[in-house]
Amino acid sequence: MISLAFGGFGHLAGLPLPWMLGPMIGNTAAALLGVPIKGPDRLRPFVIPIIGVMLGSSVTMALFAQLNDWILTLILLPLFLAVAAGVSFTVYLRIGKYDHVTAFYAAMPGGLNEMLMMGEAAGGDEKRIAMAHAARVLIVIVFVVLFFWLALGVTSTGSVGWIGINDLTPVDYLILGLCAVVGLWLGQFLKLPAAQIFGPMLLSGLAHLTGIVTVAPPTLFILVAQLVIGTVIGSRFVGVSPREVAKDLSLAIISALCMLAIAVGFAEMVTWRTGMGLSQAFFAYSPGGLTEMSLLSLTMGQDVTYVSLMHLIRITIVIAIAPFVFSKVIGKRS
Repeated sequence: MISLAFGGFGHLAGLPLPWMLGPMIGNTAAALLGVPIKGPDRLRPFVIPIIGVMLGSSVTMALFAQLNDWILTLILLPLFLAVAAGVSFTVYLRIGKYDHVTAFYAAMPGGLNEMLMMGEAAGGDEKRIAMAHAARVLIVIVFVVLFFWLALGVTSTGSVGWIGINDLTPVDYLILGLCAVVGLWLGQFLKLPAAQIFGPMLLSGLAHLTGIVTVAPPTLFILVAQLVIGTVIGSRFVGVSPREVAKDLSLAIISALCMLAIAVGFAEMVTWRTGMGLSQAFFAYSPGGLTEMSLLSLTMGQDVTYVSLMHLIRITIVIAIAPFVFSKVIGKRS
């Protein structure tokens, strides 16, 4: 009921992505106030592939004409990660007084599950690392929306209209369903980061590029998926008292704002050299979750393929080099 109420309020208020942002904010507040809620964690693995199929439906041949503009973003991405992670690590280590292991894995802008497992294996505080990443995703989403509204003046959504359940033929449902199921298996088989979303997105993109299917999943399915994702994010704070979360959330706000400020700087460089819109480049560097940032980019009318690819590469780089950097640099100091 909380998710539906806040989703409806977000829709009436004109929020971008209201059925994700509304439940996310509402359930976060409810969790911190001690309301007995439980997130639909078991549903998340089923709805993420739907989002992947939907994102893949936005892939067009026109994107290939922009590939040259993506090169600079890729070149600067490792430098951005080094600067952003370094600043965030300093925040958790110096201001938060975390131990080196916990501070390092709390600061890495990678996937929550991957950083949690690596941090726990290295001897870090599992709960603080989980809180840091959950809070980062929450804060980045909120501040990205505010940045678009207040700084860039982007208020219109990239909505393509309502797609009804009856607008798809049985063949459409079959093809999109195969993209979701086979794409999920393919992503896991290839051990892709964020396999649940990226595998289905790849197959859906290929299916739409070749014209095998020309329609996206029904809008109702997408809204339900967004509601589940927003509820899961908000319910991550269940069981944490306001006093207990105050320090972690404060540090996450400082860390996220520093990362976002650095993201703006790097986005400005990309815009200056390529002429790409600042909003699109900013999305590529914003250190939120792949699923959430891809959905926001679609809602804001940005190039979803570009944004999703950059976030996938970001997560891949962090997962690949974080243990090495920790062992060679941070581990020697702890």
